[in-house]
Amino acid sequence: MQSAIAAVAGLLAVLAGLVLPAAAWATEGALGRQITGTNVQPNAGIVSPEPIWAVNLSQIYLDGTVGGSREVPVGGRTSLGLDAKVAFTLATVLKTWDTGPGRWNFASSFTLPYVWNKVNSTVTGAGGRSTEQSDTASNLFDIYFSPIIAGYHFSETSHMALSLNIWAPTGKYNADDMANPSLNNWTFIPQVAYTKIFPESGFQLDTVAGVQFYTRNNATDYRNAPLFSMDVMGRKIFSNGLSAGLVLGTIQQLGSDSGPTADRLNGFKGRDWALGPIVTYDRKLADKRSLSLSLRWVPTISSTKRLDSNDTVMATATLVF
Repeated sequence: MQSAIAAVAGLLAVLAGLVLPAAAWATEGALGRQITGTNVQPNAGIVSPEPIWAVNLSQIYLDGTVGGSREVPVGGRTSLGLDAKVAFTLATVLKTWDTGPGRWNFASSFTLPYVWNKVNSTVTGAGGRSTEQSDTASNLFDIYFSPIIAGYHFSETSHMALSLNIWAPTGKYNADDMANPSLNNWTFIPQVAYTKIFPESGFQLDTVAGVQFYTRNNATDYRNAPLFSMDVMGRKIFSNGLSAGLVLGTIQQLGSDSGPTADRLNGFKGRDWALGPIVTYDRKLADKRSLSLSLRWVPTISSTKRLDSNDTVMATATLVF
């Protein structure tokens, strides 16, 4: 089995990847709690059999657009197109519990996110008049936690992790603002991750799939429909600690949004696909500690009623001790 340290690093990065760097919007705003292509990480399905602490720092940047020919629901209004730039910083702490030997192992995690975002839009106001608006926000974002992460080891080369991930609306929110450091709803994401290792070839396959369930945004009377997400990553691992591979991801909306604004837009049902490269580096440190680094670029290759971005970049650093 791969080292417990590498397993924790990968799982922690997966949890960080669940964060959405879009402070003003969920599907209400053409995105959601997750960004396509950023959710899967190395060793995604492995929960360490050893009791270990880990700390992950992640930075995600997105520069996305919805074309001006489409109306987008934002803050109880509609915008003719949308441009958004977001920089998101996340600090995640994970603890794997001492559950002894066996096929099942367990962990818990907590994430504190900080967001900066800028939104440009053309908003339709009273009397049908359209005005250009720009707004910027930076503050602590909604907190995120996973009370229980359950890992199962099918074999030394095949692993699975199950988790329930919860977002709480702790950030500031004002429905009159275009940019907000909160989505103003609770979000529940049951998720399954799987890792398959091929020792002879040095190849590894990781995949993460989940469904996002949103409560209603009471400030705008908008409720996002459930979203299905899946990311798949294949990597070639080299003996010097480096690896390189590709990430393919998709988010598919499973129903129509609801509420007065959503009804005017026929449910605003969207989907997208992203594809791009990833490189990683793992290094063992003293006293059973380790450092894991990763960098990926996952541009949108197809998008309908969701932010289309050629500049989606994610960098992570994980220290395990």
